Amino acid sequence: MMLDAGWSGRDILKMRGNVDVPELVRYAAKKNVKVWIWLYSKSVAAQMQEAFPLYEKWGVAGVKIDFVLRNDQQGIKWYYDVAKLAAEHHLMVDFHGATQPWGIQRTYPNVLNFEAVLGMEQNKAGSRDGPVDRATFPFTRMLSGPMDYTPGGFNNVTPEDFVARDKSPMVTGTRAQQLALYVVFEEPLAMVSDAPSSYANQPEFQFIKDVPTAWDATRVVNGMPGEFVTIARQHGHEWYLGSLTNWTARDLRVPLSFLGTGRYEAEIYEDAADAESNPKHVSIRRQRVEGSEALTFHLASGGGCAIRFVPES
Repeated sequence: MMLDAGWSGRDILKMRGNVDVPELVRYAAKKNVKVWIWLYSKSVAAQMQEAFPLYEKWGVAGVKIDFVLRNDQQGIKWYYDVAKLAAEHHLMVDFHGATQPWGIQRTYPNVLNFEAVLGMEQNKAGSRDGPVDRATFPFTRMLSGPMDYTPGGFNNVTPEDFVARDKSPMVTGTRAQQLALYVVFEEPLAMVSDAPSSYANQPEFQFIKDVPTAWDATRVVNGMPGEFVTIARQHGHEWYLGSLTNWTARDLRVPLSFLGTGRYEAEIYEDAADAESNPKHVSIRRQRVEGSEALTFHLASGGGCAIRFVPES
């Protein structure tokens, strides 16, 4: 669980700001949940020698450091200093408002994610985010490493109905596309961007609950920058597939050769027949498949499809 901005103000040594973090960590532990906390980068630069040991004592799992906003030589050194100190105190790190990854996570695998992308939070202030960006990032930004886009927007609307707003923000494109992002985008620390109430009693949220965040193999099935993309990823004995399109509706035929031998049950979450006008609507079905077969599915305008393949016992 990410405790985002506002819990402490600029003084990141406060035990009890707007939220009592040690008490929150203790409460979360009873539910087998670990807590990350958001930090302002300038406060980290000034106080991390004292703060990181304190967070380790509290039992905090990781820190999301925001508004770094630099990649000069001194700034890059600072990333390494933060990663090293965080590792010494058993803290994971998510860099936000940051430069794109360049391989630091190979030296410090406690660094799980980088933002460095025009993410979905942009919908609160305008309409800069959308399906065209989502069909472009796998071929551009994702080449440099993990990307904290913060998907999972369930307040899905058509472009005509979209209104930028800070409270209960909207997102364009279909809900099935939001599910597909959890496979298409590489996010070791995958977020859900909406309030918990947005997911209550929504059957398609099951895919987000099931989808892993670490992968054993990746296969790019098809794609064209800015147009569409389909990616399959393996975790243990299961495979997951995400496919999405820009504003052009299309039918895609996807060979399942990546599955290899054996039969699987495919749990398919795809755009409903009316998803173009009602983008919240998702069709959920199950189908037995094997690697010698192919699936054909229809992607609505701004649409997507997400599939979990579970081996038959």
